[in-house]
Amino acid sequence: QVQLVESGGGLVQAGGSLRLSCASSDRTFSYYGMDWFRQASGKEREFVAGISSSGGHTDIADSVKGRFTISRVNNGNAVYLQMDNLKPEDTAVYYCAASRMSLNSRQQTVHHSWGQGTQVTVSS
Repeated sequence: QVQLVESGGGLVQAGGSLRLSCASSDRTFSYYGMDWFRQASGKEREFVAGISSSGGHTDIADSVKGRFTISRVNNGNAVYLQMDNLKPEDTAVYYCAASRMSLNSRQQTVHHSWGQGTQVTVSS
């Protein structure tokens, strides 16, 4: 397992942008595919975006495609989620997670490490 720490959440108006960061001090960080999930109040946690260990492959949920971008810097041990044109329905706690594989995965069960989450609130 690796320790993951998210940051960058906050309150923003609809149409605004936020950049979430997920950082790790673990030297094995670059081995793992990384994913972002989110959980809105009263709803199940859902996949948002993922990236392979090399950064060469990304996967974006249809609900945020064209608005969200995922990237990573392995020598800096961080993965980012750039969120543009935010909508009220994007309001949720956002979590980053490390996959057991070098590729990302939409399945929550294949992730061995999770961050504590960061709140994103989008006002209308």
